Amino acid sequence: MTFTESIKTCYNKYFTLKGRASRSEYWWFALYAIIIAIVVMMAVYSVMGYNDSAQAISYLLLIFVVGIPSITAFVRRMHDIGRSGWWYWIGLVPIIGSLVQLYFCVQPSDGPNEYGETNAG
Repeated sequence: MTFTESIKTCYNKYFTLKGRASRSEYWWFALYAIIIAIVVMMAVYSVMGYNDSAQAISYLLLIFVVGIPSITAFVRRMHDIGRSGWWYWIGLVPIIGSLVQLYFCVQPSDGPNEYGETNAG
């Protein structure tokens, strides 16, 4: 899956927790989310300075633009390796949780499972 296909897929499945997301879909969208966050924060700081209300509005904007699709892509990525989307919450455990999530996200697909057929890419 290419960068643009990944972005289109993640936005088309904005609230979709069912199904699967390939590694390429997940990681291309993660890169896109990081780029968008950096661009928005730089724009806010360059135009508004360190204004708390501007920062709050920009954070809310980021949550809706890339945060929600990132969460749903993560859940679908967990489905691709045969795990429940509830593994998202392990990220609340400091350091260890993020490392576990990273480990899961780099795993290859496990083939057909209870969440459906394997996605190409």
